[in-house]
Amino acid sequence: MIKNRYYLFALLVLLIDYLTKWVVRVNLDPNQPAELIPGFLRFSYWENSGVAFGLFDAVMSVWKPYILASMAVVAVVVLFAYSAHMSPERKLLQMSLAVIIGGILGNFVDRIIRGRVIDFIEFHIYDTFHWPTFNAADSAITIGIALLLIDAVKNPEVKEETAEAGSSG
Repeated sequence: MIKNRYYLFALLVLLIDYLTKWVVRVNLDPNQPAELIPGFLRFSYWENSGVAFGLFDAVMSVWKPYILASMAVVAVVVLFAYSAHMSPERKLLQMSLAVIIGGILGNFVDRIIRGRVIDFIEFHIYDTFHWPTFNAADSAITIGIALLLIDAVKNPEVKEETAEAGSSG
């Protein structure tokens, strides 16, 4: 039985990410981007061996996928532990953690299966500005962090709550 029903949102994010990447792999020619909103938004197939925004993409090491996957595992374990110590009644907090976990797991699956992450959403302003290409998992992580920050502003007593949870265990 799932102790925290919010973990189902992590699974949903993971499935959405996996399905969107599958659709892109099957339908999008890596050499032919699909312009959705001319001058602003297109789908471009990109394999990123680094982390967010292509950081460390140029670093060449056979260990890189394993190191990055290990970092994802540590992050998920920490987020699960934090979630378990927080009240399930903190809906925004629990939702944000679940969405972040789902995003991390989405990119983790790619990294384990392919050694790199498939990115495909590209915002740009004609040819003058290009936001780094990203995917549904990256979007979920970003949204989850934004929700986490909103929760932190709305509930500054989080430090007290975690301290109480730690002393009662």
